[in-house]
Amino acid sequence: MPAVSKGDGMRGLAVFISDIRNCKSKEAEIKRINKELANIRSKFKGDKALDGYSKKKYVCKLLFIFLLGHDIDFGHMEAVNLLSSNRYTEKQIGYLFISVLVNSNSELIRLINNAIKNDLASRNPTFMGLALHCIANVGSREMAEAFAGEIPKILVAGDTMDSVKQSAALCLLRLYRTSPDLVPMGDWTSRVVHLLNDQHLGVVTAATSLITTLAQKNPEEFKTSVSLAVSRLSRIVTSASTDLQDYTYYFVPAPWLSVKLLRLLQCYPPPDPAVRGRLTECLETILNKAQEPPKSKKVQHSNAKNAVLFEAISLIIHHDSEPNLLVRACNQLGQFLQHRETNLRYLALESMCTLASSEFSHEAVKTHIETVINALKTERDVSVRQRAVDLLYAMCDRSNAQQIVAEMLSYLETADYSIREEIVLKVAILAEKYAVDYTWYVDTILNLIRIAGDYVSEEVWYRVIQIVINRDDVQGYAAKTVFEALQAPACHENLVKVGGYILGEFGNLIAGDPRSSPLIQFNLLHSKFHLCSVPTRALLLSTYIKFVNLFPEVKATIQDVLRSDSQLKNADVELQQRAVEYLRLSTVASTDILATVLEEMPPFPERESSILAKLKKKKGPSTVTDLEETKRERSIDVNGGPEPVPASTSAASTPSPSADLLGLGAVPPAPTGPPPSSGGGLLVDVFSDSASAVAPLAPGSEDNFARFVCKNNGVLFENQLLQIGLKSEFRQNLGRMFIFYGNKTSTQFLNFTPTLICADDLQTNLNLQTKPVDPTVDGGAQVQQVVNIECISDFTEAPVLNIQFRYGGTFQNVSVKLPITLNKFFQPTEMASQDFFQRWKQLSNPQQEVQNIFKAKHPMDTEITKAKIIGFGSALLEEVDPNPANFVGAGIIHTKTTQIGCLLRLEPNLQAQMYRLTLRTSKDTVSQRLCELLSEQF
Repeated sequence: MPAVSKGDGMRGLAVFISDIRNCKSKEAEIKRINKELANIRSKFKGDKALDGYSKKKYVCKLLFIFLLGHDIDFGHMEAVNLLSSNRYTEKQIGYLFISVLVNSNSELIRLINNAIKNDLASRNPTFMGLALHCIANVGSREMAEAFAGEIPKILVAGDTMDSVKQSAALCLLRLYRTSPDLVPMGDWTSRVVHLLNDQHLGVVTAATSLITTLAQKNPEEFKTSVSLAVSRLSRIVTSASTDLQDYTYYFVPAPWLSVKLLRLLQCYPPPDPAVRGRLTECLETILNKAQEPPKSKKVQHSNAKNAVLFEAISLIIHHDSEPNLLVRACNQLGQFLQHRETNLRYLALESMCTLASSEFSHEAVKTHIETVINALKTERDVSVRQRAVDLLYAMCDRSNAQQIVAEMLSYLETADYSIREEIVLKVAILAEKYAVDYTWYVDTILNLIRIAGDYVSEEVWYRVIQIVINRDDVQGYAAKTVFEALQAPACHENLVKVGGYILGEFGNLIAGDPRSSPLIQFNLLHSKFHLCSVPTRALLLSTYIKFVNLFPEVKATIQDVLRSDSQLKNADVELQQRAVEYLRLSTVASTDILATVLEEMPPFPERESSILAKLKKKKGPSTVTDLEETKRERSIDVNGGPEPVPASTSAASTPSPSADLLGLGAVPPAPTGPPPSSGGGLLVDVFSDSASAVAPLAPGSEDNFARFVCKNNGVLFENQLLQIGLKSEFRQNLGRMFIFYGNKTSTQFLNFTPTLICADDLQTNLNLQTKPVDPTVDGGAQVQQVVNIECISDFTEAPVLNIQFRYGGTFQNVSVKLPITLNKFFQPTEMASQDFFQRWKQLSNPQQEVQNIFKAKHPMDTEITKAKIIGFGSALLEEVDPNPANFVGAGIIHTKTTQIGCLLRLEPNLQAQMYRLTLRTSKDTVSQRLCELLSEQF
């Protein structure tokens, strides 16, 4: 087919392009273009009629100017006129201009359609090809309405040339994808199938693409294509590379056509025995060729060969009917697991995930467990590690569950933050599904909370409580284990929830041991009370009233706690109400009534695990998690049911249906305190679509902000819809923060717009640069935003993160304080005792020292205090202060403009339950701010 080139007589175009390339500045380029546009406009408007050559040249110039990024608002009619030319080069330029510049709403579309109809009717293959290319390139609904009935006739006509058939098939495919309702099914569908037998492989390739797409929507219409596809595939795989010279790519015969035929066969179940035998031979031949030495060392050869191989393996997995082929495919993939090419390792792991669900190949997949575990430990690419986790999950059964769960827990400590929640869900599911000894299950879940407590969702700890309540044999062990776990100085809040619930139900089983007497159990739980959020405190209050029933000897102690002002006058309505009601219940009710009202929770009815439901929603449809239904071992001991509701009143004796979280949108259980709408910070403006108004800070935002002063990673905000997680790192005056936005629902978030808001004075002291995020967040998905931070000078306020989006047609508006505080730019400094006090004396000006004496808000634990001072950013200096009970630290605040030395001294008074904090820095505003931040931590 002839082609236009720069040297095709259009010297003026070549000169114009050369002039543009020689321009020294943008202004010079614009000046030259404007001059040319004025010239072209005058030529088009002139009295003298232009010949075809001139029109072609000027239209080409306009097209080039448009491709440079400039708007073109004339010349369209001249391009349409070129379509009526009988010269190929002129017609080609006309079609090219229309394909690029004319939109479907143009007034010229009728003239263009008439020109296209004329070319299609001309039977000139060159002109027909140009017309078909234009239809496909534009691909509008108007084009489909005009030509969807005409193109199938051209495709199946006996006298149509091969090149036109190719173009017609691809053009029809394009129209079907954009407007499937306008492409009529008719007699041509049975005739297009026979194009698979065409002598021209280009026609076969184009027809296969078309038939595959059509067969996905109308499988019955095209089921006769299966035998023809197998026949054609057989001829390709058994041919020598010399037999198909025009379609052989680096010694691989027709790889693109082979892949398309294999994909077409995946639209249908295994064929009839006669055809199946021939297909099996084809697949065996492909697997055999994969074992042969490569015929070329070039990467193109291996890419083409592996493309056909992986598509063949996909077909083998799809049919899932030939044990021999499935095992051979598994062994072939096993060889790729240690290949030096990362993409091959990824694809092998992904395909083996699917193979693991087949009863024929599951055992073969398990033989590669050590290789997969090694990949999990050593692989550099996070996406490959993700697939390794998926494969371990898929290949897990009772024989290897403990090994796989142990490896996943080990990896979890260093796993990427973006996949930790998914790993937590998978570990929880596997531990439950394959737990022969439920003491191992309890140990695993508690270990899971210890390692990745921030990523343990409510479904996970609900589930462990369900199973403990439903199994009498594990209740005593669970109570003993959580009691021991709670003795750690720093416990995650989820562990406190589990401990509070289990000890409230089964603490009596370990009360005989003097080391875990009722009073010790109560004191241990109450020592965590002030460190917890409101929902957890509500649960602990329910545990306390349970203790009144279980252990009468601690009744007076618990009543004193319930009677305290911090409970009866609590600012939170839910906590205040529980304290008042529980205190009254313990005072008025008789022992028998208490025993009835606060009796042990009954077993939960059996249902599907809500953890599995959450994992399916998180991963989305058509993933390896959906293959759980077809796993080889289906006889699983599931002790499911509605999520647990801690016993607080008589209503707690019966599990509430509303507590079932299988739908992941239901109401959370009662023990966790007030409804999420009161504590979750769902700031929804249902009456306004205004995206400009910034919502006030979400409830609990200040508390969450304070928690991040001494840590960099964790969950900043969470409600029923949205979870915001942070991972940050700081070095000197620079920092980087990764913000993870998680959609907890199954519905898309639309127009998702996170915005950082800084006050005027903060903007001059803190430089923040953000990268935009995708405005659409799919259900169960998570998106990441990176914030680069530079501290210019010391600052007091923190930026506000405002998130606005649409959920189910409702406008959502959430604001939280972003924990970027001055102490994040601390660099710890080690100092000897003499140097410390020498520097301490130098900073003796009254403006340089800030001191605060305050009451302890949390238990005065030495190890926790040390951890908080180190987390604050300063170095903890041992054996410096003469009083060993005191804590001293030193560090330097780094900003772009200056460095500020800082010394701190914390003096605890255990008897008075008070602290004295003294900070000395070379700048008074820094001393004041650091003192405010650190005082809130103790």
